[in-house]
Amino acid sequence: MIEFAHPWMFAALLLPALVYWLLPPHRAAMTSVRVPFFQTLVELSGEKPSTGAVVLERLLSQRVLLGLSWLLLVVALAAPEWVGDPINRTRSARDLMIAVDISGSMDNADWQLADGRAATRLSGVRLVLEDFVTARPHDRLGLIVFADSPYLQAPFTGDHQTFLSLLDETEVGMAGQSTRFGDAVGLAIRLFDASDSDNRVLIVLTDGNDTGSRVPPVEAARVAFERGVKIYNIGMGDPATVGEQALDMATLARMSEITGGESYQALNNSQLASIYQRIAALEPDEYETLSYRPRRPLYHLPLAVLACTYTLLFTLLTLLSLWNQRRARSAGDAGSAVRTAEVGVDA
Repeated sequence: MIEFAHPWMFAALLLPALVYWLLPPHRAAMTSVRVPFFQTLVELSGEKPSTGAVVLERLLSQRVLLGLSWLLLVVALAAPEWVGDPINRTRSARDLMIAVDISGSMDNADWQLADGRAATRLSGVRLVLEDFVTARPHDRLGLIVFADSPYLQAPFTGDHQTFLSLLDETEVGMAGQSTRFGDAVGLAIRLFDASDSDNRVLIVLTDGNDTGSRVPPVEAARVAFERGVKIYNIGMGDPATVGEQALDMATLARMSEITGGESYQALNNSQLASIYQRIAALEPDEYETLSYRPRRPLYHLPLAVLACTYTLLFTLLTLLSLWNQRRARSAGDAGSAVRTAEVGVDA
């Protein structure tokens, strides 16, 4: 269909009528000849003299041409557009950041897979995360890895294959040996601040307590709550461990409580998969459909019609003028021939 970007421009169609009604005709001075036999000239010509100026009337063809020209110019100024069929695009309505602990303890081979085999904790996380990511096709996912410091491994992206590839490239110890997940939460908050999504979820997987973060985990959780970030904490490993590898489930639970999330503990892949299912139920996959119509400007078409009309008219008038000149020349040649013949007869 065709729409006009500036339909109010059609009001300009009334402008010629207003000019005709409100403004006086154009006055042009013309030379004249004063003759002493004016009355005799009037009687011989049969014209009736009158006083005042004479307003020249345009021919019907001139009026039609001027009206058509003004109409085409106004249509071009109204900016006609061809509007195509709607195109729908689906995009994520949620940004989901996953923060994975890659401290040295994540290399412990005490993690039990679903088939009963033992594996490292990081390997178990990878396997379950693949299923979790596959089940959320519309979420924009990001990945933070942390140990001595947090690092952004994958920015928010809807390309889940790239996300999983970057997850597979993650290795234990590449960011150090300690566990500073308070700083990891702070990094996630900064990344969420740069996002335009209103639905923000952070999932933290760690197997130890915080060791010297610049921002204590609970304080980071309070800031996350103010920025609209919900935190789900998953503690991995044996709760009987002590020292830096000991799980501080109380802190994890407090962080989740502040932000409106949940806190869980997993000892094997089955429990971790079950936790992801519960998170998926609490945070169902959300997406929004955007619809837009492609627009193609057509203002050049009325201008092209106007240009073609005047070009064709100019061409016709030129040909007509040349034809008249040729006829006049032929008539002149014929007259000369007749006079020559008359002279010959007289002779």
